[in-house]
Amino acid sequence: MIDTGSLQAYATGLSLGLSLIVAIGAQNAFVLRQGLSGAHVALVVGVCVLLDVALMSAGVGGVSTVLNRSPWTLDAVALAGAAFLGWYGFGAAQRAWRGESLVAAASATAGSARRVLAQTLAVSLLNPHVYLDTVLLVGTVGAQQPHGLRLAFLAGACSASLGWFVSLGFGARLMAPVFARPAAWRVLDAFVALVMWTLATTLLLKTL
Repeated sequence: MIDTGSLQAYATGLSLGLSLIVAIGAQNAFVLRQGLSGAHVALVVGVCVLLDVALMSAGVGGVSTVLNRSPWTLDAVALAGAAFLGWYGFGAAQRAWRGESLVAAASATAGSARRVLAQTLAVSLLNPHVYLDTVLLVGTVGAQQPHGLRLAFLAGACSASLGWFVSLGFGARLMAPVFARPAAWRVLDAFVALVMWTLATTLLLKTL
């Protein structure tokens, strides 16, 4: 029988995880586009969930304390992330300019599993916000939980990540009829480009 303390810790982790992850950022925009195209969705979703679980576990385990003492580490990641986000935004802007249909988009985002894996790792690990959310924020709150309740808190945060990415990746296909029109893809890619460039600019302004 699960005690009330564990349920409260689980609920705290779940609510915190959802509040941090349910926002259109670089990673979510990438997962949404892959989900709409139907290309290697299980791979993308699985990698994103596993990365979140690993980073949050590390944060709750004490890495958050170390990173808080080494701000230069996050600055280095921020610069690399800004470069990648700028490049990815440029690609999205090109697609928005050309326009494409759902079939063409699926072909363009398919590629090899290795290429999609590399893109998923890059859009996840080169984004400093991932570390701020998972390692620092979730890690700090989790580390403040009573020792016996940390696993319940972590389970709640990981459940939020699992539920969100599965819903975003596999649920995106429900919008396929809308994105059968090239105009819809142009709007989505223009939005993705704007998000990527905004994040890249924010990272540069905070770092330089």
